[in-house]
Amino acid sequence: MANETILIIDFGSQYNQLIARKVRELEVYCEIVLPTISIEYINKKTVKGIILSGGPSSVYDKKAPICDGRMFSLGIPVLGICYGMQLMAKSLGGMVERSPSREYGRAILTVTDHKLLFKSIPKKSTIWMSHGDKVKYMPSGFKRIGRSKNTSIAAFANLDKKLFGVQFHPEVAHTQFGKGIIKNFVKDICGTRSDWSMKSFVKEAIADIRKLTRDDKVMLGLSGGVDSSVAAVLIKKAIGHRLVCIFVDNGLLRKNEARLVRDLFQKHFKINLRCIDASKEFIKALKTVVDPEKKRRIIGKTFIRVFEGEAKKIRDVKFLAQGTLYPDLIESRSTFGGPSATIKTHHNVGGLPKKMQLNLIEPLKYLFKDEVRKVGKEIGMPAEILGRHPFPGPGLAVRIIGDVTQERCDILREVDDRLISTLRKEGLYDKIWQAFAILLPVKSVGVMGDKRTYESVVAIRAVTSLDGMTADWARIPYAALAKISNRIINEVRGVNRVVYDISSKPPSTIEWE
Repeated sequence: MANETILIIDFGSQYNQLIARKVRELEVYCEIVLPTISIEYINKKTVKGIILSGGPSSVYDKKAPICDGRMFSLGIPVLGICYGMQLMAKSLGGMVERSPSREYGRAILTVTDHKLLFKSIPKKSTIWMSHGDKVKYMPSGFKRIGRSKNTSIAAFANLDKKLFGVQFHPEVAHTQFGKGIIKNFVKDICGTRSDWSMKSFVKEAIADIRKLTRDDKVMLGLSGGVDSSVAAVLIKKAIGHRLVCIFVDNGLLRKNEARLVRDLFQKHFKINLRCIDASKEFIKALKTVVDPEKKRRIIGKTFIRVFEGEAKKIRDVKFLAQGTLYPDLIESRSTFGGPSATIKTHHNVGGLPKKMQLNLIEPLKYLFKDEVRKVGKEIGMPAEILGRHPFPGPGLAVRIIGDVTQERCDILREVDDRLISTLRKEGLYDKIWQAFAILLPVKSVGVMGDKRTYESVVAIRAVTSLDGMTADWARIPYAALAKISNRIINEVRGVNRVVYDISSKPPSTIEWE
């Protein structure tokens, strides 16, 4: 992308995506990159500012992540957050010390200098702390611009060099004026334009796809979900008939999904679509596998095998397209050596074997979910498709806790159908970001028709969110929950109990596996 860029250096914070979201909301493009990023890479791009993220390490740990110290003398504004502030202080000659006790939670920030970073920020406001170390002595040329009760240097700055550090996390919702602080840095201090829009993205993406593929064909794995659907329509706009979509029925899909995909993409979008029934192959490969990471890897490898087999039947195919999103890359970051903890491995990230003769094309890989929906709207996709709840690439396999069998898939498919259809009937579907059912590996005693039953337990998960990075459990009315439960228990053979998940993300993830 040729846009002005804010680089976010990833030192392992689970809040990295929140930083990126806050920057993107200002219509400014940003990238999350590893600490090993080179000065040469920075110089090649139109980098207007750098944000050093927080992280779980101490700057004195032997394996603490560091960045090139020359970054602070490029004339580019830098904002260090938590660990990023401490690393900046240590790198420039200051001193960081262990706090007597770890400071975690809400605190009150007292601003001591309102220039630049804290412009229009009240003298006192609530912030969110999460640190075990803190800056004891500032580097030469720096001054304190904020303090809290337990942290005398809660924020510092070298105003001449436009270097700033905050010990708290402005990116989280708990920091009262965090959005304003980030805006002050990104817009005023870095001087960025608001040139990141989905209209500009579509124009550039189409040009990039045409340049990359030339006259070659592209094969895309189409699942019917929002991500792959948007990717398919976007690529078709770029290369037309040279796009061949492959829909694989892996036996892990929602009820009637195969028919819906055929009707939508063959009839409505006029896309060249090939449908493959590989359900038996997937179910067999997953036999006795209960570890969720192994499930994802097996499904990813099986997808690739199917694609390779189909690719041999199509002449001149040089590219495999996927609907990978930015959170997929970030959450899988540690697979490639980054400092962030692995939350889950995504089946479409890093799954291509070296022997594969197809190059990978991922036109949405720097977008968040809400941005993908905006792209879909920009290219004329219907609202009913863009409004579909997210569905994981591994499908029902990661919503079946334990062994994946044909029988358990059939049960969960029917449960999911009752859940979604009831939410639609009650007018709740579009008010919820994602809703789904999980088949648990336990059975419970019940009574049906005066007879004792011993059948499966199903958990219902429904959340509200913007893009899945953080989420809260949906407050579905009790009457609607009762209808969902009654329909599942009465209509789906093999289930006699329904429970509701009331966990938020964090600390829980949205999906159970």
